[in-house]
Amino acid sequence: MNSENVEMPPNSEVKYRQTRKQNSAKSGSKTSPNPEVKPRQTRKYSLEKSGSPKYDIFMKDKYLPRIADNVLNDALEASGAVLIEGPKWCGKTRTAEERAASALYLQDPDNAASYLKAVDTKPSLLLKGDPPRLIDEWQTAPVLWDAVRFAVDQRGECGQFILTGSAVPRDDAVQHTGTGRISRMTMRPMSLFESLESNGEISLKAMFDGVADEECKSALSIERLAFALTRGGWPASIGGKESAALRRIYDYVEAVINADVSRVDGVEKSPARVRALMRSLARNISTMASLTTIRKDISGDEDTLSDKTIAAYINSLRRIFVVEDLPAWNTALRSKTAMRTSSKRHFVDPSIAAAVLRVTPDGLLRDFNTFGPMFESLCVRDLRIYAQAIDGEVFHYRDKSGLEADAVVCLKDGRWGAVEVKMGAKEIETAAEHLKNLRNKIDMGKMKEPSFLMVLTCTELGYRRNDGVYITPIGCLRD
Repeated sequence: MNSENVEMPPNSEVKYRQTRKQNSAKSGSKTSPNPEVKPRQTRKYSLEKSGSPKYDIFMKDKYLPRIADNVLNDALEASGAVLIEGPKWCGKTRTAEERAASALYLQDPDNAASYLKAVDTKPSLLLKGDPPRLIDEWQTAPVLWDAVRFAVDQRGECGQFILTGSAVPRDDAVQHTGTGRISRMTMRPMSLFESLESNGEISLKAMFDGVADEECKSALSIERLAFALTRGGWPASIGGKESAALRRIYDYVEAVINADVSRVDGVEKSPARVRALMRSLARNISTMASLTTIRKDISGDEDTLSDKTIAAYINSLRRIFVVEDLPAWNTALRSKTAMRTSSKRHFVDPSIAAAVLRVTPDGLLRDFNTFGPMFESLCVRDLRIYAQAIDGEVFHYRDKSGLEADAVVCLKDGRWGAVEVKMGAKEIETAAEHLKNLRNKIDMGKMKEPSFLMVLTCTELGYRRNDGVYITPIGCLRD
């Protein structure tokens, strides 16, 4: 077939531009291929208003700024193309649309067949459009990766393409890594600050800079926190009926179990086994459970899984960004105390764990043995999102003596801060001692002093103790 015979759908680009224009008109702004993302200010609002008709209309029609907006802008200024990876429904496409000047939706059912013909014949046809050009769900046609890389080389300019993907294709699906041409960024579901449930009075960046406020007050009740955890940070679930939001995450989990986890690599997987594995991962959330531990835990639900099969299934869940384990922190210690190197088990959003176990908000409030580990996972999710905005990563620490920190936030310039996650005020003193003991174990000849030590809680009041440890409600934290 000749490339001249491939018919490109003429109306898809028009639809995209009309949608952009309509969205811009709603917000009162002008359409621009290079919109500026303004820094967000600390917000004051009443959580009691959420669920009201006025609040729901606002949430439905308004694009809530994402922390990823600025991350994407920075990446486009530095690279010819940017790949936004993350789970389905986390808002990748919507965020990319805010920055893109043209778009290609590979999963558009009206035009998908024509697009795939063009991919087989002349992929560069699909790259035509004003930059930055969005290529949504690029992994549907992996050859476009190499086409984008080549186009970036030819044009020699930054900010040409935005690719989004909710699955990692096979290793042999692309010929080149894209190093130096295509920058990668991970997008996760919304943090509590992005979903308007944290007032943002305490900034993680300010804590690293030594200028954070010492006092704050959270309006996030324990009941609202339980709902926010089970609902998750999925943009489509923010606002609207609570029952519909919970139903949506149940549907998400069912789609993962019955279709997505098999589609990612083309290998059929037993839904019963996938469900049993995800339930075990949920029961072991925020722990360093080994494959053997998970296999023994699964035996009550499905007793035919080997360690090898479990590892393969987890890898498939990782490739569709459902699980995101927290790696161990490798640091320099004063003593020869052995550090644990196992990752902690986490989902990309704790609502997945709650949904696969069918745990409701009321159920969490009745079972704090379940609520506690899931709350830790929620805090890890938010810390990852906030750390990404300041070029940081999150790890956990645990050594042979049992000393641990639930999260260690590390910046590229060597600064770091340690975090313990505790739900109740009674646990704060013990957590603070753990953090100070960790600080004393670090070899400061090789590492910098910690920028902060923080106990992250679900309490109302935040403050800085006399020993310098911050007590911070999750309902006050932001990037």
